[in-house]
Amino acid sequence: MIFRQLFDSVSCTYTYLLGSRAGGEAVIIDPVVERVDRYIQLLEELDLKLVKAVDTHVHADHITGLGALRDRTRCITVMGKASKVDVVSMRVDDGDTIDIENISLRVIHTPGHTDDSYCFQLPDRVFTGDTLLIRGTGRTDFQHGDARAAYDSLFNKLLTLPDETLVYPGHDYKGETVSTIGEERAFNPRLQVSSAEEYAGIMDNLNLPDPKQMDVAVPANLAVGFSQTEPELKAGTLSVAEAFARLPDAVFVDLREDGERARDGVIPGSVHVPYGKLDEYIKRGGLLTAMAARTGKGLVLYCAFGERSALALQAVREAGIENVRHLGGGLDAWVKANGPLELRVDKF
Repeated sequence: MIFRQLFDSVSCTYTYLLGSRAGGEAVIIDPVVERVDRYIQLLEELDLKLVKAVDTHVHADHITGLGALRDRTRCITVMGKASKVDVVSMRVDDGDTIDIENISLRVIHTPGHTDDSYCFQLPDRVFTGDTLLIRGTGRTDFQHGDARAAYDSLFNKLLTLPDETLVYPGHDYKGETVSTIGEERAFNPRLQVSSAEEYAGIMDNLNLPDPKQMDVAVPANLAVGFSQTEPELKAGTLSVAEAFARLPDAVFVDLREDGERARDGVIPGSVHVPYGKLDEYIKRGGLLTAMAARTGKGLVLYCAFGERSALALQAVREAGIENVRHLGGGLDAWVKANGPLELRVDKF
């Protein structure tokens, strides 16, 4: 595995880049918008294709790089299900996994610092965001923070991991880079408590000032969705009613991953084309290219919330495939409008 820990000196944020291999796929955790040029350069230097960009929570001390990375690489943006962000490509919940080639991050919902805080675990390490810091823990006094929930997340989730598990936090203000679960259990002063009430007593009386960028960062980080107002893209977007009318005569193309399909179901008759493999399907001789040529039917692309399908629409059109649209709002809008759904997922 290729692993890089990157640092933003303004917000003291750690960003993590994980790659499967040279020439393979990559995922980035907690990118900072001002550092996006550096991430792109590093991806090129390491010969990696960015597949997913993930935030541990809605940040208050910096503006996320999720949107900028999506716009420049067409990667999948990922956040937790509890997040109030407007649109991301994929939402994950406790127990789900974030998968790229040869790497699978287990999702742990750890509310407390914020109600949408998540940690991501590999077998030997855990990326803890602001939930667990090196010799500290994330504050709980804004963004629906809750000290008692944080205690539960710390003691009943993170501290149950093996002692040797490496801890990679979202921030550090003293130059520390990595710790372990065993070290933090033994030496983290905020963890030397015997109850949730004792922990809450500490956290509720910190009296810290708000983060300097909070008034700018939080609104910006709640609005990272892919804009679909450009005339060309808007013309290629179908409402649920319009898509439903095409159901008998068009080929519906599901861009989501296997886990999403198994969990949430599919639009009846859909063909599965995972977004991460789209390039293979739209090249000359690819499945979608051949299908569009042979059947003469229009294609309707859809995903979870409409972001991946909007990005895919651009790619498909650039490949020369015509008569293609995408479902605005994705399966989420389809379900809310009571569109038909198959809960059994076939392999195509």
